[in-house]
Amino acid sequence: MRIDKFLWSIRFYKTRSVSADEIKKNRVSIGASVVKSSKEVKEGDVIKIRKNKIEYKIKVIQIPKSRIGAKLVPLHIKDVTDKDQYEQLMMRKMSQEYYRNRGEGRPTKKDRRDMDDYVENDVTADFTDWDDFFGEGGNDSETND
Repeated sequence: MRIDKFLWSIRFYKTRSVSADEIKKNRVSIGASVVKSSKEVKEGDVIKIRKNKIEYKIKVIQIPKSRIGAKLVPLHIKDVTDKDQYEQLMMRKMSQEYYRNRGEGRPTKKDRRDMDDYVENDVTADFTDWDDFFGEGGNDSETND
C-alpha cells in the first residue's frame, strides 16, 4: 500500500491529500530516508512523522485493506514514539493555556456589548450623591441634630 494511503487509512491524517502534502514537505520518512507518496509500506517498517512539532514513530504491524475505524488502529500499528516527545507536547499545551483558555478567542460584538452594559449598570448602581452623603445638601434638619 502507498504510504500516503496508509497514513490516511490509519487515521493519522484526515484526508489523503493532506497526507500527500505532508509527505511532499519531507515530514514523513521510513528509516533514515525521506519518502515520496508512492513509496510502498511493508509490515515491520518504522515510519517517522513530524507533526505538531514533535516526531512520532510508528511501527507497521499489519497493512489494512482500506480506511479503518479508530478502535481498530492499534491492530495495525504500534506507537514507538519517545516519551520525551509527548512531554514536550504537554508542556507546549500547558504554556498556551496559561494565558488563554482553549476555545476562547476574541470577544464577539455581543460579548463586548454585554460587558459594556454590565460596566454601565455597575457604575450607576454605585453612584452616590456626595453632597447628600457628607451632609452638604439642602436638608438642614440632619445637620442640626
